[in-house]
Amino acid sequence: MKKVALAHDHLFQIGGAERVLVILSDLNKEAPIFTLINNSKITKEILDQNKIITSSLQKLPAIFQLFKYFLAIMPRMWEKTDLSDYDLVLSSSSAFVKGIKTGEKTNHICYCHAPTRYLWDDKEEYIGNLPEGRFLKLFLPRLLDRLQVWDYDKAQQVDHFIANSKFIADKIFKHYRRESTVIHPPVNVDDFKLSQDVDDYYLIVSRLRPYKKVDLAIKAFNNLKLPLKIIGDGSELRRLKRMAHSNVEFLGELPDEERNAYLARCKAFIYPQIEDFGITALEAMSSGRPVIAFAQGGALETVVDGVTGVFFDEQTWESLAHKVLRFNEQNFDSQAIRQHAKQFDESIFKQKLLSFIDSL
Repeated sequence: MKKVALAHDHLFQIGGAERVLVILSDLNKEAPIFTLINNSKITKEILDQNKIITSSLQKLPAIFQLFKYFLAIMPRMWEKTDLSDYDLVLSSSSAFVKGIKTGEKTNHICYCHAPTRYLWDDKEEYIGNLPEGRFLKLFLPRLLDRLQVWDYDKAQQVDHFIANSKFIADKIFKHYRRESTVIHPPVNVDDFKLSQDVDDYYLIVSRLRPYKKVDLAIKAFNNLKLPLKIIGDGSELRRLKRMAHSNVEFLGELPDEERNAYLARCKAFIYPQIEDFGITALEAMSSGRPVIAFAQGGALETVVDGVTGVFFDEQTWESLAHKVLRFNEQNFDSQAIRQHAKQFDESIFKQKLLSFIDSL
């Protein structure tokens, strides 16, 4: 029997990458999960805590609040993680986990959610958003340059890449010069239900971070004066609340059952960001609701224009507002939308992943 290990960058939130890890763990029930840090208060509901092995960073006080300040030593933490005794390592990566130490007999398959964003595509924006301070402005760009070289070198040591979308496969080749196989991440369609009733609101479900472009949607709905509900939390919450008018309602983080009920009854799901793939759009489609999405990134691989949603072409509030004004939910068949989402069901993901591993 092959000896298998799983590896994941860090575990202090639950998003699409973590849900992929849950399925990898389900398929490899005895495999340990190596990660830099683990917030058990958040992950205990989805992962067996006895399987999780953390780095020495876990022992530091307030590590969950200060984690980003340890950027310079994260690569070294992974290099010290020796998995050379394992036959198969499955890593779930959007940062430095690809730097784990493996042996000659080890087959390292990296499921890549994205090449490390703040080293490649989002590097200039990341630096531009730094707080004022001479030390940071001088030191961090040089550090990112060094980490970019490290990231490229470690990507060459991965045996096989799986990309979560064609969009990311192109980025893996652009930044790492590596080919990859596309296996779209899963959505458990059975977790979502159709509703007989559609209420008078549009919906966003998102972590509130700058690249999610929730501010763009708020500007559009401020001008449209139409009801918009926002589910989620994050670093942008205070700023977004200040700019929102009374027609925009912030619901915070909600339990899955309550969140899914809002998904099932919205007029349409608003999706203004560029995502590597975009699970939440598929969750809306699993609920039979159409998506109004910006026409870039992974949304182009999941949303069918005129069937499961519509696209707006410019990432501006004016372009989104124009599309919302012309949108009519009566033009969409909720059953057809849900049927389309079944192509991305968890069972399909498991089948494709196991077939890929068997082929090696």
